[in-house]
Amino acid sequence: MAVLGGQSKDLGRGETNARTPGRSGKGTMHGMTAQPIDGNALAKALREQIAERARRLADRGASVRLDAVLVESGDNGARVYAENQARTCASLGIEYRLHLLPATSGFDDIAGRVMLLSADESVSAIMVHMPLPGGVDPYRIQRLIAPEKDVEGVNPANIGNVVYGRSSLAPCTGLAVVKMAQTVFGPPRPVLGEHAPAQGWLAGKVAVVVGASDVVGKPIAVLLMRQDATVISCNKWTPALPEIARSADLLVSAAGKAGLITADMVKPGAVVIDVGVNRVPGPGGKMRTVGDVVFETVSRIASHLSPVPGGVGPVTVSMLLHNVVEAAERRSGLLAASTPSN
Repeated sequence: MAVLGGQSKDLGRGETNARTPGRSGKGTMHGMTAQPIDGNALAKALREQIAERARRLADRGASVRLDAVLVESGDNGARVYAENQARTCASLGIEYRLHLLPATSGFDDIAGRVMLLSADESVSAIMVHMPLPGGVDPYRIQRLIAPEKDVEGVNPANIGNVVYGRSSLAPCTGLAVVKMAQTVFGPPRPVLGEHAPAQGWLAGKVAVVVGASDVVGKPIAVLLMRQDATVISCNKWTPALPEIARSADLLVSAAGKAGLITADMVKPGAVVIDVGVNRVPGPGGKMRTVGDVVFETVSRIASHLSPVPGGVGPVTVSMLLHNVVEAAERRSGLLAASTPSN
């Protein structure tokens, strides 16, 4: 599978010694600044790969299309995101169709549109923009998306397939975290779907994941297990969290709590990936976006650290588009159906 394989030569890997956290590079010594894991650079390289794969599909006469469902909510943010998504798709050779539903839409309206798209043979990729109207359970909608078209990896069937290593359409944030960790720790290796080497690139490493949500924390933990990491799953209420976090070679925080991860919770030379997105008051009362990690102090301890913004976010967007292309490849026969990994 091409999900995390075929890595570009400049996917944010940085210096040639970046695979050995805590041993080389300017961010690897206690008291010095961590090397950033540049999500923007990584996302750019991934988009180049995605565009090339879309071109190959077009050359075979196969269409690459993303059908997105958006319910009007009065929140302009979701509409702006959809418009940006359409522009990005166009730049990569991916057709984008937005199915805009009125704010008065209920469960039956949204479910009906999703089921129509799932049954439509011309549709290969489906996503549903959040938020949904009050009273509409996202889970009930997500389970209606055909698993082979579920490019966000949110259908419960795809979540389950992640555990068995049988589906490449995994949750995009989880795939993004694995891709970012891979740029530091190891050579390219598919996380799902192909026969893999006997030893993963995180073998012998301890990975601590703080946060256990169904579509972020839990899939991250399982995807890291697929690379033979020793994974400890925690949440913001875990007893002795600082001690557990300090055991990590790879520390991933996806709890959604600003300031949760402090310098005393990080082992010198550890790799830290911050998935949290939190809005907090900044200077003058203006709101700003921060992660879960106290960046200023943790950057003096960690060897590598992803920023917020500019870290996991842009890579997650690229992994969604990766899934769009992969769904089209499977549909066209360019990529075999999912098979068990070791």
